[in-house]
Amino acid sequence: MPAGPRKSPSPLTVEDFFKAPVRAGASISPDGSRIACLAPWRGRLNVWLQDVDGPSEPRCVTADAHRSVHTYRWTDDPRWLLYEQDGDGDENWHLYRVDLENPDAEAVDLTPFPGAAVLGFEMVAARPGKALLWLNHRDPAQFDLCELDIAKGELTTLAENPGQVAGWLHTPAGELYAQTRTAGGDLELAQWHTTTGTSRPVTTFAGADYPMGIQPFQLTPDGTGVWLGSNRGSDRTRLVRLDLATGAETEIDAHPDFDLDTRSTVFPALPSALIRHRRTGELLGVRYLGERQVIHPLDPDFAAVLENLEKLSDGDLAALSSDVSAERWVVSFTNDRDPGVTYYYDHATGESRLLFRPYPDLGPEVLAPMTPVTIPARDGLELPAYLSLPLGREPTGLPMVLLVHGGPWTRDSWGYHPVAQLLAHRGYAVLQVNFRGSTGYGKAFLKAGIGELTGKMHDDLLDAVEWAVTEGYADRDRVAIFGGSYGGYAALVGASFTPGVFAAAIDFCGISNLVTFLRTVPAFARPHLINNWYLFAGDPDHPEQEAELLARSPISRVHEIRAPLLVVQGGNDVRVVRAESDRIVDALRARDVEVEYLVKEDEGHGFVNPENSIGAYRSAERFLARHLGGQTGPA
Repeated sequence: MPAGPRKSPSPLTVEDFFKAPVRAGASISPDGSRIACLAPWRGRLNVWLQDVDGPSEPRCVTADAHRSVHTYRWTDDPRWLLYEQDGDGDENWHLYRVDLENPDAEAVDLTPFPGAAVLGFEMVAARPGKALLWLNHRDPAQFDLCELDIAKGELTTLAENPGQVAGWLHTPAGELYAQTRTAGGDLELAQWHTTTGTSRPVTTFAGADYPMGIQPFQLTPDGTGVWLGSNRGSDRTRLVRLDLATGAETEIDAHPDFDLDTRSTVFPALPSALIRHRRTGELLGVRYLGERQVIHPLDPDFAAVLENLEKLSDGDLAALSSDVSAERWVVSFTNDRDPGVTYYYDHATGESRLLFRPYPDLGPEVLAPMTPVTIPARDGLELPAYLSLPLGREPTGLPMVLLVHGGPWTRDSWGYHPVAQLLAHRGYAVLQVNFRGSTGYGKAFLKAGIGELTGKMHDDLLDAVEWAVTEGYADRDRVAIFGGSYGGYAALVGASFTPGVFAAAIDFCGISNLVTFLRTVPAFARPHLINNWYLFAGDPDHPEQEAELLARSPISRVHEIRAPLLVVQGGNDVRVVRAESDRIVDALRARDVEVEYLVKEDEGHGFVNPENSIGAYRSAERFLARHLGGQTGPA
């Protein structure tokens, strides 16, 4: 456990934590000759290229001065690079092509359909020059399977979604498989015959066991099977191979205590649980996640590479890319006090070198350790959590911020968290607890959250506060609750259902009314609600459940709120629409309860543009200093 004061760091500004990185998101080209990364151009992140060997200057190859680029991908043709961009946070993702041989050419929008979105894309080794897309250009509620000719920019629809299709597979032989949801919410995988309109069932999964879908779910290179994360007959999610002909599952790998790392289900920018060979697509390794990450190498050559990569940093291996020979690698690391440090490694020569640190001013001398702790809930369930304590202060009787993750079917994990680090730097203890219903801790832990919004899920947060007070870290009278999305809902629940516990609350794009929230979910997401929100909370189309949802909504107990509240909202949020924040703010202002309201019209569900993030967290810093007696940083 952390104990004793440590050297006080020099004061940092909010900008130091939320400004754009100097470089980030690096990956190596298929031929191993160039490295791409994200770096600022006119105040926004764009894609830059630099040669691996030689003194060439970096070259910016995208030109978006309006909104940062975060997702890009090399293609198998060294001429083309692809990236995704939406419009001011509206999540209508378009796919753009960049011509690397023609620096003066503008990026081409390959999916120029108003109101449509690309829901992921992938290149398949068996189809060079092509990419598979999931696109809702025909019907906003349905994602069809399309194939893109990258050079020509031509789209071909391979299968139209008739409804309830949650995922597609297209084999190298041209066979088509669809993952559909049954009326009861189960997930059925079947082979589709588009010419005859018939299907052949392969297998069925209990939908309640997979609230965010089955992940990973990736076709094997030969197209005869699927690698997937299965918890069938087990509490833990392990890696199996599903035979597409017979439906039989064969275990490939498992960890005795940890689930597969499926965080990329919710955060696509995070690396997949499966590490695959860039040229062949074969499995090289598998990621698991407990307090820290564990990688199981499945290929002897990769095991030798992994051994050397893990010597480069004491963090957890994050993004990694290699050339097609799997000799040249670019890797980054998750680390609580050395965020995103990135290296180049040549396995043939043994050469390695530091490429960059995204935030060179942020290191162990100023960042707080993020320490795993276990908190007992009142019913005996053990709650995994992380505690960050300020440097240079005795860790007793501190003002504390309970930082609640979103989802709720995600989890907090070890690594650099800019909000937690800012707060710790300002003198707060920061506690992040994985309450029941969080993913990554087994099926029983996940399903213990069913029906427990404002119930045991909230009790877990209260028990975490009580633990921190009892252990001496936190001052009971100076505790705030702060969260985004579901975490914002949890902050509003804390202020309205247990008003005596928290001295202040910060809601970032949180839900105030579960009924109206579920009725404004985007059309394409509604079929998936049956296995998560409808299962865990209720279906507003059923009167009894609608009444229960309203009873569990902060708006129904707004009269109980007396602690000051800060609400932050993106004007273009399509997941938790602005009306959710407007309602709670209007109701509090009508009662003369102190509430600050910050809306950014050019943002969605979470802020992207640095000036908006900086503005929001400056407001949060001042708000907490007023109500918890914490510090504010230099201007």
